[in-house]
Amino acid sequence: MFPVDTSFATTPEPMTTGAGLRTEFPFVLPRGFVDEHGRVHREGAMRLSTARDEISTQIDPRVRQNPAYLTVLLLERTMVRLGSLPVVDALVIEGLFSSDLAFLQDLYRRINQEGHTEAEVACPACGHEFAVDIAGDGLGES
Repeated sequence: MFPVDTSFATTPEPMTTGAGLRTEFPFVLPRGFVDEHGRVHREGAMRLSTARDEISTQIDPRVRQNPAYLTVLLLERTMVRLGSLPVVDALVIEGLFSSDLAFLQDLYRRINQEGHTEAEVACPACGHEFAVDIAGDGLGES
């Protein structure tokens, strides 16, 4: 197991429904999106995807031309917010650093396919393995 830097994963409490279902997952990007004014936007939230999100992106002409574009559209549809940006659209997703895109792809997969945001990590000093919540439930929690 490789050491994982989780210092960027601490965020506010997640959104839940009245029934206690967690539907929105806050996050902090490792690097952040840099807007046209040079401001860095790192804190955001992603919601659970719906069947409509998955289906409508599959039939989008941009995905038919380039299947790799599916990731951009799924993230565009499920990212609720990113910093103080008024909207998170395809141009924002396309402008992310590769490490942030990989982080968001992993978060999307974890919350939508595995049902959790935990990752197994190991302490670089002693090698002890433990789980951390990469969405960041709170300070010092895992």
